[in-house]
Amino acid sequence: MIKFLFLIAHCNFLCKLKMKDKLLNWLNLVLVADVFLVLFGFGWLAIAVIGNAAGINLGLDLWHKLWQPVFNPAIGILMGGAILSGIISWVSRKFLSSQ
Repeated sequence: MIKFLFLIAHCNFLCKLKMKDKLLNWLNLVLVADVFLVLFGFGWLAIAVIGNAAGINLGLDLWHKLWQPVFNPAIGILMGGAILSGIISWVSRKFLSSQ
């Protein structure tokens, strides 16, 4: 009976680890996509500013219109996700490493 209870507890622990790993993998995938969106936005801004200085319209006005609804939240999600990923890793090392 004790072995059975131990087996159930161990299986429950492994299921929680798998769920945590799935959450971290999903979070990392979203963060990678978000990094590329932010890098794209920065590249677009740099090229558009250079084009504006040269008198060529390369979409600086459109970039300004997209700043609030697209790029600003993307930067916030990137920062929040990085902090959340770090906290999850810290908690995992601190509390799950001893088990």
